[in-house]
Amino acid sequence: MVLQSSLKTCLQLSCILRTQKAGFRSTTSGGLIIQSISNDIYQNLAVEDWIHDHMNLENQRVLFLWRNSPAVVIGRHQNPWQERRSGGGTVYHDLGNINLTFFTTRKKYERMENLKLVVKALKALRPRLDVHVTDRYDILLDGQYKISGTAAKLGRTTAYHHCTLLCNADKFVLSSVLKSPYKGLRSNATPSVPASVKNLLEEDPSLTCEMLLDAIAEEYAAQHQIDHHITLINPADETALPGINNKTKELQTWEWVYGKTPKFSVSTCFNMAYKDSVLDVKVDMDVKHGRIEVCSIDLPEHWLPPALCSELVKSLTGSKFCPNETTTLATALLRVCPQDDELQSRWNLLCENMIMLM
Repeated sequence: MVLQSSLKTCLQLSCILRTQKAGFRSTTSGGLIIQSISNDIYQNLAVEDWIHDHMNLENQRVLFLWRNSPAVVIGRHQNPWQERRSGGGTVYHDLGNINLTFFTTRKKYERMENLKLVVKALKALRPRLDVHVTDRYDILLDGQYKISGTAAKLGRTTAYHHCTLLCNADKFVLSSVLKSPYKGLRSNATPSVPASVKNLLEEDPSLTCEMLLDAIAEEYAAQHQIDHHITLINPADETALPGINNKTKELQTWEWVYGKTPKFSVSTCFNMAYKDSVLDVKVDMDVKHGRIEVCSIDLPEHWLPPALCSELVKSLTGSKFCPNETTTLATALLRVCPQDDELQSRWNLLCENMIMLM
């Protein structure tokens, strides 16, 4: 497999992508294998959407190869506060985790065939590997360890199938960041299914991400009878991908990350230690699209005047379920709080605990 990175190649790809968008011509090979030179998760996700939205896939197919610096990606119909744990649509990314995106027309979309292609490439590279595809569209190693998960986007005429492949990911970090710290959450969002995972490198220390990428690209090219080369692209190149930077910025906004979250509720109790006493506080909230719709805070009236507590509840209702926004609200309310050191200390303690819930 030849990896091209010359300026001539990049300009050639730019021409192909731009003419596809404009509808001038198609590639003569019937397909493309492209690889991102960026490790930025937002840039690479933006490329996925750009290809899906702009390229004419009627007479060709595309394989997009990419790797990311450490990041956690949550499924579109999942709860980002709840689903920070292993499995399902929640994925931990680092440079030891390969990403593969298969683009076709919707009629030609077939994720099982894509996964079988990956398995065939792995076995061609290392015949002794015990890998197979499950009915859940995962790839298992040794019959029990998940090394690949799947997600997809089906448009009106085009589609893409995204899957991952664990080569040498940091399993300690993976385990720690995918454990949700949130308690008392109830949601109708699609739940993740926890899974045991294993790196391919653990099975065969001689394997590298580069070897796996090349093997998959080689098998893809052979199966679809296209040119045996990988073309590198820069996801920040507006010349090749007009509008890509706006898409990248959109993917980083609060509205995109949290604003589409299915409705969920929080019902929890926490203890507040103040001087020589411990206070029990009960909090209930309904959250929709990342904003608090209903909020109630139950604590003894003698500890904090009901009017102050009601003012906090009123301010939280309609606000983002977000520690930064709640901090801003609490600071603003503190200015109208009676100038009483004892009262303000209690107020600050309550607000700090509310912020910790988010």
